[in-house]
Amino acid sequence: MAGVFIISDNIYSPVATTTAENFMLLKKNVSGVQLHDKKTFSDTPFYASLFNDSVSFPEDNKGGYTKFEQLLIASITDALKGSGINPADPETLLIISSTKGNISLLETDPDDPFLKNRIALPGSAKKVANHFGFTEQPVVTSNACISGLLGIVMGKRLIESGRYKNVVVAGADIISKFVLSGFQAFQAISSEPCKPFDLNRNGITLGEAAATVILSSGKRSSKDIQVMGGAVSNDANHISAPSRTGAELAYIITTALKDSNLEADDIDLISAHGTATIYNDEMEAKAISQAGLGNVPVNSLKGYYGHTLGAAGLVESIISTRSLNENIILPTRGFGTLGVDAPVNITKTILNTPLHNCLKTASGFGGCNAAVVFSKQHNEQ
Repeated sequence: MAGVFIISDNIYSPVATTTAENFMLLKKNVSGVQLHDKKTFSDTPFYASLFNDSVSFPEDNKGGYTKFEQLLIASITDALKGSGINPADPETLLIISSTKGNISLLETDPDDPFLKNRIALPGSAKKVANHFGFTEQPVVTSNACISGLLGIVMGKRLIESGRYKNVVVAGADIISKFVLSGFQAFQAISSEPCKPFDLNRNGITLGEAAATVILSSGKRSSKDIQVMGGAVSNDANHISAPSRTGAELAYIITTALKDSNLEADDIDLISAHGTATIYNDEMEAKAISQAGLGNVPVNSLKGYYGHTLGAAGLVESIISTRSLNENIILPTRGFGTLGVDAPVNITKTILNTPLHNCLKTASGFGGCNAAVVFSKQHNEQ
């Protein structure tokens, strides 16, 4: 089997609108997180990574697309450029990953059958697919914060099954009063920019973004990163609280490594979920340690992008693939002093070191867990 490779990608975020620009700015410690005073979202100011209100998308006022759909279209358009992928090819599939989709329409539109259709994720997926001329019915992955990674795992498996040669995996979420107030009700929003794994962390920072990876059977260039393996699970621990032991995520990490034919010692970088809540970071640190990865450099990108929900797994996977190709590990913005009990190696500063394999993890509401392994080692002579 030739393997499944990422042949093109895009990150469309408040930081920048291409992957190359995003990575360049992150290396300069630029973050999209700012203090916002938006009364339509919250009675009190809050930190988040949001698009400017005046931002314009390529499909503004065309086809009746919502902001969520415009974000997806903008990201997919950039990823398709130069990829050689024809969306109309019956061997090419579109997967859309999101947690909330058009849920913000509940705040602005009348409650009628049209609204119910517009807030349904399959409706948005079909609208985006039709825009590009995909002939295959799009697939939706919506499983809390692992949605983006789940899309990658599903795309890989579909290609390996022989049903498709190419899978376009795109994810997006936008922040609205509905989304923000939900996390505020949990008392999970940080009063300052989030501090993943830090002793003084006190919650998450939200963000909005879109991201796209194009998976293909076989590499197109020497810089294409291989999706080595992946695994997903649901431990049914609690509707919102993560496991206190980390055993379930640890199991998924070891399963992903086994699927990749790799050992713990082969991993050079871990891109953690790292939400900066008290319990998630503690659970994730325990899982990493239990999986025998306690000495591997770990970073969280939430300090740059905030938690972008359904897009997070894709955004952070793409940055990780850039790290592999450039042999650069980005620091965990906001981290200062280790604030978890398990021994983990959280990055404080940018590191230049040879990299071959990266593990990306994610966990979410309901006890869902995901892990994917990316590699460039098979691209080298």
